[in-house]
Amino acid sequence: MRKVIGIGETVFDIIFKDDQPIAAVPGGSTFNCLISLGRCGVRASFISETGNDRVGQHILRFLDENGVDNKSVSVYPDSKSPLSLAFLNERNDAEYIFYKDHPKDRLDFDFPEVNEDDIVVYGSYYAVNPVIRPQVLGFLEYAKSHGAILYYDVNFRASHKDEVVKLTSNILENLELADIVRGSAEDFSVMFRKTDADAIYRSQISFYTKKFICTNGAEPVELRADGGLKKQYPILKSDEVVSTIGAGDNFNAGFIYGMMKYGITREQTEKGLTESQWDKVIGCALQFSANVCKSLNNYVDEEFAKNLKH
Repeated sequence: MRKVIGIGETVFDIIFKDDQPIAAVPGGSTFNCLISLGRCGVRASFISETGNDRVGQHILRFLDENGVDNKSVSVYPDSKSPLSLAFLNERNDAEYIFYKDHPKDRLDFDFPEVNEDDIVVYGSYYAVNPVIRPQVLGFLEYAKSHGAILYYDVNFRASHKDEVVKLTSNILENLELADIVRGSAEDFSVMFRKTDADAIYRSQISFYTKKFICTNGAEPVELRADGGLKKQYPILKSDEVVSTIGAGDNFNAGFIYGMMKYGITREQTEKGLTESQWDKVIGCALQFSANVCKSLNNYVDEEFAKNLKH
């Protein structure tokens, strides 16, 4: 049975509106993606680290309760779990402040089993952090050599813009390993000072992979793929936008769910997906993304997931 393995940070999101806290939920980009997949019945496991505190224990329970294997989450007794403060503006988009009190990043884990056609999702600062880079890179290379499909969610925050030069070699390694790259116009503005999908694809992505998805808030999703395929997908409009915090993470979840649902293999991915296949998987991605914006949670709601359960 195919599975999804994610590697990334765990944080506890405290969400503010008009400078008042209105919700607190476990989060992290890859974490959010895997929770949604677990809720939909996809076999999933998570590689991460957390502190041995009340927040860390809650995160471990939350993974387990939502069907995500937490055996590769390292728990450090002398560490406090990271926090994220998310301030929603009038459009319910978020600005972030991060607090991390780990005395040092370590990431000590045994590689989980990886089989052909499994999907590995990675991204954010976690995937380029120089301190844990050897462990992250080692796992990605291991997964690639065992026939997994690698999905790279760039998710590069403006808070790290001063580190771009230092991190460039790690970013390029991630692009080279990736079968599919997804990023936002904001990510590429910070990293490459470009927001146009064609310019980003031509100058930064296509040398490494021909499968590129660029999201841009409420604007249409841009696809650039094998054989010169170039297509736009309008986002699904909703009058119920409560928070956009998990929109990108759940685009990833929906895309991966679609790859599993429609049986898209590593071999098919390497050859290049058909336009019909792209339509199906991006259609799933847009549905997941629209659903998560209807609440303050970072993952699809349980009713939505129940209707899609594998």
